Parts: sequence; structure tokens; C-alpha cells
Amino acid sequence: MAAEHAICGIDRVMLQFAAKLCGVAAVPSILFDFGRRLAELGWVTDLWIAGSLATGDYVPGVSDLDLVAIVDGPVDEVRRAALARLHVDLDRGIAAGADLGCVYVDVRAVVDPAVLHPTWTHGALVHRILSGITRAELVHHGIAQFGRPPTAVLPPMSDDDVREAARAEVCGYWAWAAMRPWEWIDPVTADLGLTGMARGRYAIQTGRLLTKTEAVDQARAPEWLIDQLRARRRGERAQSPRVRTAWIAWRDARRTVRETCRGHAPRT
Repeated sequence: MAAEHAICGIDRVMLQFAAKLCGVAAVPSILFDFGRRLAELGWVTDLWIAGSLATGDYVPGVSDLDLVAIVDGPVDEVRRAALARLHVDLDRGIAAGADLGCVYVDVRAVVDPAVLHPTWTHGALVHRILSGITRAELVHHGIAQFGRPPTAVLPPMSDDDVREAARAEVCGYWAWAAMRPWEWIDPVTADLGLTGMARGRYAIQTGRLLTKTEAVDQARAPEWLIDQLRARRRGERAQSPRVRTAWIAWRDARRTVRETCRGHAPRT
């Protein structure tokens, strides 16, 4: 029973203590139920906290919950169905509105950055890579909810590895988005773009990660828009002019993509 208790990661005191050592004020309670239910499946061996919660930048009601689970083999159709049922139940219940997402990585494919993994995100099970930025967050800041720590499974990430991971994101997803200006009329995309470009430029220049809150101060935007970004990051209601904000964010993304993907570190 003691071993099962440790595997299931339900020792809240120890997890909260580990989180505080990493600069995290508190772990949201829904993660304990999520971790227990994953462990009960019998084939999830490790569950890691990534993203803003791991870096100490989590804002309730604003930030997503980003997790990575290691599984003991391929996630076949039966396992995918079990995960979908679990997540749908959580999203309709205690995790409603929390934007809880999780990447399920076959332990045998963990070192291959090109492999697509089942990923629950925004109400759907899709297939995505475990990005270099997420790997860097896990190696440098990740918290084990149960199982092994990320550094015991993932290879190290040097400053140059972080630079390359950031360049891949800018020249991958953001290059795709920059070719679709109509997408930027969505305020969420515009905000993510402004902070994403700031984070990308910083990582490429320094080899280190920048939180979203820190990135707001480095966004290439007018001061009035930066003030509104800060307010939204704090969870406050602050509406920006939609078309003007879209134009500023899209133009910044095009410039950053152009500079980065030509092999030049972007200017601040």
C-alpha cells in the first residue's frame, strides 16, 4: 500500500514542498485527482508538470495546465479511448475551464524529437511532437507529480539546444501563422504572438527561457498595448482595439520570422 501510495503521487505535502522549491506557490488541486486517475490506468509511469506552473508563472484563470505523461509502450486505440474518456470526464467536471492538457509519450520514443504523440488539448485528442521548448522547460524547471524526475528520462538541454528549440518554433508554427494574417484578428492569437515572439527572440539570443509574464515587458508593441497585455496576464479585463492589435502582432511575427529563419538572431 505504501508503494502504491508513492506511485500514485497522492502525497500532497511532498508535491507541494517540491513545487515550492521550484518557486511554485501551490499546485492546483485538480492535478491530484488527475494524477491518481492516470496512475490507476496501470501503464502511465511518470507524470510531469511543465509550462507556467513549473516556471512559477502560473496565473489561475489565465494560464493553461501543461503536463507530460510517460507511458510504458505505444498508446493504441484502446488506450486512446481510455484517455479520451478520462479527459472528457475531467473537462466536464472538476477541470472545467482549467485548460488541462497532457502529452502522452511512449518511453521508447522519448529521445526522438520528431515523433508525434497523443496529446489532449482544448477538448480533443490530437497528435503532436514533444517540442524542444517543452523539453527545455521540463529539464530546467519540470516537477514530477509521480514517477521519475524529468532529468532522469530526458537528455540534457544546453544553451545551444534551447536556441535551436526556439528557432524551430519560430520557423515552424509561427512561420505558418505569419502567412495567415486573418488568424491574428483573434485576440488570443495576437497576445500569444506578441509574447511568443519576445520569448523566441530572448531564447535565441541567450539560450535561456523567458516566462510569459517576463515576455510581456519585452514585446515589440506600443506602451499602451504592453500595459493592456500586463493587465490581461494578471487576469484583469482589458480590451485592446482588435484590428490594430492584430496588425501590430502580425507585423512583429513576420519580422521575427524573417530575421530568424534567414539565420540571423532577431533584433530586440
